[in-house]
Amino acid sequence: MAGTARSSDHGAVPSPPPSGAQLEIGYQDQRATVVEIGGGIRAYAVGGVDVLQPYDRDAMCDGAHGAVLVPWPNRLGDGRYRFDGADHQLDLTEPAKHNAIHGLLRWVPWRAVRHVEDQVVMAAALPPQPGYPWPLEVQVDYRLGPQGLVVRATTRNLGTTTCPYGIGHHPYLSPGEGLVDDCLLQFAARTRIATDAGRQLPTGTAPVAGTPYDFATPRRIGDLAIDYAFTDLERDEQGRSWVRLTRPDGRVVAWWLGASYPYLELYTADTLIPERRRRGLGVEPMSCPPDAFRSGTDVLRLEPGATVTHAWGVQLD
Repeated sequence: MAGTARSSDHGAVPSPPPSGAQLEIGYQDQRATVVEIGGGIRAYAVGGVDVLQPYDRDAMCDGAHGAVLVPWPNRLGDGRYRFDGADHQLDLTEPAKHNAIHGLLRWVPWRAVRHVEDQVVMAAALPPQPGYPWPLEVQVDYRLGPQGLVVRATTRNLGTTTCPYGIGHHPYLSPGEGLVDDCLLQFAARTRIATDAGRQLPTGTAPVAGTPYDFATPRRIGDLAIDYAFTDLERDEQGRSWVRLTRPDGRVVAWWLGASYPYLELYTADTLIPERRRRGLGVEPMSCPPDAFRSGTDVLRLEPGATVTHAWGVQLD
């Protein structure tokens, strides 16, 4: 008769966290934890104060917290697109809305190719597969320093043909002990991408100025629900666009996305489980808008052997 596998009472090996190995880095009073599954960032704090909203070590990543979104960010309607004359069909990873969402590397193991005190570089290979028949190599460099946390992602096309490509990340800014409602938000964008209520796919664009989504000057978020992409971002002399979240404790989380990210998704986390709802502000840098593989808008054509790098960062003021 077949036996039943049982754990030993002696010398039992504890189960690994759902997010796999925890890669910790530090610089002065800064601490960050990057995870093996998905290669994302689970936590970042300064002096014990959360800068990015974490998820628990013993929990699965919820709401794509800290995830790397490759080879497309956001939603792709029906998971279907056409590229260079060929049709492609991806699995529907948001089945209730009949979308494919946030790429193909969120739930696979990554590996650390460099891990020193203040830096970890995570790498993953994306093999050719149904719906995306191009091989990619992705590396994400997390580094702590005087300017806080800086994240640089570099992707190489390992194939022999040009591929469509997009990237995003999914950190959440921490409001401290309370909700985002009580925080002041500041960011400057001229255009919002409007979406339908059911599938959250783009329906057009709308100006931001003078609307409830106009945060060019700091103001309280209140009960406003936000889950939209913005573009035509105001940028500084370094090409960075900034989001600043002033918390009830007086600290300011200052987050930026580099010039190679023309789109910013903001998300007040209204659809998470109740105990996690509105306890972080999703700030998602995106190289292309929602549904880009279908529309073709700002999809990068990554040539064979070519690489592309994108960067974002955050600090606590």
